Amino acid sequence: MRLDEDLVAIRDSVRRMVQKHVVPLIPSMEADDRFPSELVPVFGDMGLLQLWLPEQYGGPGGNLKTVCIVKEEIAKVSLAAATLCGNNSISFVLPILHFGTEEQKARWLPLAAEGRLVSAIAVTEPQSGSDVSSIRTRAVRDGDTYVINGQKNWITWGGHAHYVLLFARTSEAGGSDGISAFLVDTRTPGFRLGRKEHKMGRHGAPNHELFFDDMRVPVDCRLGAEGEGFKACMKVLDLNRPTIAATSLGLAQGALDVAVAYAKDRRQFGRPIAEFQGMQFKLADMAIKVEAARNLLYNCADEIDSGDHSRLNMLSSITKCFVTDIAMEVTTEAVQVLGSYGYSKEFPVERMMRDAKLNQIIEGTNEIHRLIVARRLLAD
Repeated sequence: MRLDEDLVAIRDSVRRMVQKHVVPLIPSMEADDRFPSELVPVFGDMGLLQLWLPEQYGGPGGNLKTVCIVKEEIAKVSLAAATLCGNNSISFVLPILHFGTEEQKARWLPLAAEGRLVSAIAVTEPQSGSDVSSIRTRAVRDGDTYVINGQKNWITWGGHAHYVLLFARTSEAGGSDGISAFLVDTRTPGFRLGRKEHKMGRHGAPNHELFFDDMRVPVDCRLGAEGEGFKACMKVLDLNRPTIAATSLGLAQGALDVAVAYAKDRRQFGRPIAEFQGMQFKLADMAIKVEAARNLLYNCADEIDSGDHSRLNMLSSITKCFVTDIAMEVTTEAVQVLGSYGYSKEFPVERMMRDAKLNQIIEGTNEIHRLIVARRLLAD
């Protein structure tokens, strides 16, 4: 993959930042699933929280390719930290840019430009995951306000967000019809934090239950027309899914790097295990998969950044599905390369393997993405 000078400079500066600020935090993040609040000002000052914010609103003006490059670099050492990068894009910047009024843009986007805002997107509920259309949280119009009641779970950064992009049903229409999007301040009375989820991986990116008990918000907190929230959600998710692939690519590359270094150093039967043909084939297969994933991801990013969104839905699903599957395969093989050390928490590959699993599930399970691709192929 060829990068211009600006992208190389961004990548290299992020690489230096990761070694200085992210790597030392990994043990405490992993042990306690602790939100790395120290990274918020670091990322904000570098423009990493608000990467996708246009320059006209005080942001860096990054595009999808920039976001993917940065997320890949950070994910080589920490998926959780990579998830914080661009945090404001999916749950704040992109929804406002695509569906907000000029007044809403002027009101909220400068907050993102400050580089201190943490936001969350609240879609998933106990009875609705990949099937967004089945959400039950309700928002009832009452004059110039909405009264919101419901529950969300598995909300990343939900316990630390200043604003939450909340999806709620505003009519009795079935399926996806009648779902609206609201940008709500978490200081609003009626917002209540539930339990923290206990996860297998991605420690350092805490997930919480959120409850909304007669939470009253102004009508101007609604993004887009009433009943169009599902469309907003799908557009944002389609744009964000390649960035999930980028973090998986980072995990895969990081695991491959560890495996190669270990194979060169580890000696068995009087020589480095890297000299055994079986090990060479294993490492070669891992490298081939990583390179294929990288090319798919950045070809996808280039097409979307060109403004051609005719294949956005299918291409995003293909990329998210393929790259996250590759990351699962490569990180698992890295554990195998390291043997018992791979199974030990003294080395990072067992963490990378656990983290890779989550990306096959979030933003729509990979089974759902295969359905999306198949339906597009078979459409008349």
